[in-house]
Amino acid sequence: MDKQATMQIAIIGAGPAGLFAAEALASKGYGVALFNRDIKPGGLAEYGIFPDKHKLKDGLRTQFKNILGSERIEYYGNIRLGVKECIHLSTLFTWGFQAVLVTCGAQGIKSLQLPGETLEGVIHAKDLVYHYNRLPPFASKPYHFGKKIAIVGAGNVMADIAHYLLNYTQTEEISVVIRRGPGEVKFDKKEMEPIISYLDIEAFESEMLRVSTEMAKVGQDPAGARGNILAALPKAHPATRKATLSFQFLASPKQVIGEKRVEALEIEHNELALKDGEVTAKGTGKFSRIQVDNVIFAIGDRVQEELGLPVNRNELFISNIPAFAIEGESYELQDPSTGQNLPGVFVAGWSRKPSSGLVGTARKDGVNAAKAVDLFLVNNSVHQGVARIDLENRLKKTGCVVVKKEHLPILENEERLQAEKKHLEEFKFDTNEKMLAVIGVK
Repeated sequence: MDKQATMQIAIIGAGPAGLFAAEALASKGYGVALFNRDIKPGGLAEYGIFPDKHKLKDGLRTQFKNILGSERIEYYGNIRLGVKECIHLSTLFTWGFQAVLVTCGAQGIKSLQLPGETLEGVIHAKDLVYHYNRLPPFASKPYHFGKKIAIVGAGNVMADIAHYLLNYTQTEEISVVIRRGPGEVKFDKKEMEPIISYLDIEAFESEMLRVSTEMAKVGQDPAGARGNILAALPKAHPATRKATLSFQFLASPKQVIGEKRVEALEIEHNELALKDGEVTAKGTGKFSRIQVDNVIFAIGDRVQEELGLPVNRNELFISNIPAFAIEGESYELQDPSTGQNLPGVFVAGWSRKPSSGLVGTARKDGVNAAKAVDLFLVNNSVHQGVARIDLENRLKKTGCVVVKKEHLPILENEERLQAEKKHLEEFKFDTNEKMLAVIGVK
């Protein structure tokens, strides 16, 4: 049977991992159906990269458009798959797909389960990133920011959130709360360039002096860590208003204080220790409070259980006995109740390792997962699948409102016209209903 006449592989999620996996599989002659929760493809490349990085985003969009141009790849957007959704993952196999690759990211948010986390003014970073990148329904959700804000976390998302607050709100003081020390920060120099001009240098030097003894205890070099954090200064973007950024190292949030809305964040002061060769932080039993109007948690993501796949804490249950390992990595899932791998189910990108790496990492992971899928299908030696017309008839019967790849240029063109009309660098519709109306899908 001609592989191109049917689709053998379903990919759930059309972010970088899913799109580059689709490209790799199509190049081997397979037919691929991309199912995407959002109307537009791109995932975090579309809705996670900071809004002013237009060159990067446009370059990725061009690549994705070329991938979707393949005759071997079909796109079905605005579709949610899951236990309580219109299509269950297992249904894809009954329809005729031979393999399913899950690349829909880690859509859940990690929670520290602190007292006061539900107060007004507590925000999770993913929700805010989706908001300022105009992803429905987050795009239309109102946010209210005070003058003083604490961001919990020490990665690139923290830097992006600070960037947003300093450029698009009237926030005056940002305190970055970091559980461990200066040697464990995860943000890149490039991500610090837009915000480091706001760093309170005097307070930073005082903080470095305070934690240097703890760093020395675990064999760390305070001067090296200091240099790493300040490495962005030579290319710092100039500050455009009066505001300050500061770091609070060795601090674990313990509770959010307030009646109805955030009034303060209570932290426990930590000390550094070595455990199995890794630097860890442990509480000292000493507490203090930071007076703030908002607390933003930028502590990573977790996979959700909605797909009905086995979950191990914040991640899917990755098999430790992969039949088709690539570069020593497993792209397969295991049923913990039986110890057996789920036949034909593969995983890549943030679905495999939440909050791990940027677009380049996702691309490599998607391509490697495609190799594993190919090995599985070759070993299975069955290349049946589901015909496009049959698949689309089945989709109609589910009641899902489906967006196909021929609809995407219509939406893209209208957003371009709206940007020109409003004199904006970029325009995005803030609801799915508006986008569906533009492309004429009901």
